[in-house]
Amino acid sequence: MNNFELKNPTKIIFGKDTIKQLETEIPKNAKVLLLYGGGSIKKNGIYDQVKKALANVEVVEFGGIPANPEYATLMEALHVIKEESITFLLAVGGGSVIDGTKFLSAAAVFEGETPWDILTNNIKTEKGMPFGTVLTLPATGSEMNSGAVITRRETKEKLAMGGPGLFPVFSILDPQVIASIPQRQLQNGLMDSFTHVLEQYMTYPVQGLLQDRFAESILQTIIEIAPKVLKDPTDYDAAANFMWSCTMALNGLIQKGVPGDWAVHAMGHELTALFGIDHARTLAIITPSHYKYNFEAKKEKLAQYGERVWKIKEGSKEDRAYAAIEKTVAFFHKLGIDTKLSDYTDDYKGTAEEIAKRFTDRGWLGLGEHKNLSPNKVKEIVKMAY
Repeated sequence: MNNFELKNPTKIIFGKDTIKQLETEIPKNAKVLLLYGGGSIKKNGIYDQVKKALANVEVVEFGGIPANPEYATLMEALHVIKEESITFLLAVGGGSVIDGTKFLSAAAVFEGETPWDILTNNIKTEKGMPFGTVLTLPATGSEMNSGAVITRRETKEKLAMGGPGLFPVFSILDPQVIASIPQRQLQNGLMDSFTHVLEQYMTYPVQGLLQDRFAESILQTIIEIAPKVLKDPTDYDAAANFMWSCTMALNGLIQKGVPGDWAVHAMGHELTALFGIDHARTLAIITPSHYKYNFEAKKEKLAQYGERVWKIKEGSKEDRAYAAIEKTVAFFHKLGIDTKLSDYTDDYKGTAEEIAKRFTDRGWLGLGEHKNLSPNKVKEIVKMAY
């Protein structure tokens, strides 16, 4: 097992009717910027719950943060933070709203001229403006980690950022919110969380026995509850396990002491930037090709995954490993998610070359757990995903 450090300061408030606890979690005398997305929270009752809990707090609102948090929109919010002398941020939404809030947390204290430099120069935020979250869409785990991904439409870029100063102070997780989430977003959340686990698990063995079993238990839970959540989002037990699985998939715990991949995300982000495809669906596009291309390097863990998660007992190690990939693709399809780029766009020719060029230009010359996936190898993986 590799050396590691673990610190996660986020307070989790989980369960039914917990949104009202905002009243005691927001710092006294804070001036709060309430951030949300397209307005669905005003239709499903969450907005009213939040406003009631904040009745005695000075609140300024900023809505309209899009599904891939857009830099230009966030710069408008940053202007509000400066003009209104905001002291605390509150994200009410899914991963996109929370990621956008993390960018604002960093940008609000950034001393450089252009906040986009935080992303292009990979500047870690050691201390940002404090913020909390009310999770309305389980998927990304952003409610309990310190990372974020921001999109810039004008340049068709989607880049990651983070730092120890970007953990939420608190996050409120009420599984009852799942009842109002559209099917497509439920599918995306299940897909996203499942792949988050795979990125930290599907590498090579380092005798991280407990981490492996943590990861496998999350995968097994998602497989078990997925049909229940999709069939009946009001099933509280299924919803609660779904929400907590998404959080546990990317709160830092299962990645400690083991290697991580994240090449699937790197390639997937480019598909979102280029075509506007939902983030979760880009992961479904890239994952099978990535595992097949890197089969020899990943076959030990693929076989273990096949045996422990999918109960594949027959055949050689190679047979079990390949069967595990096929089971994974079948699961994605069962969620209602297509797994080829051509399922989403007819304009896919040249995509592999464009992504390889972007990675070369950025100096991303060695992705994956072995840091050996060159832009040329990335090109081949993306082509396999057509």
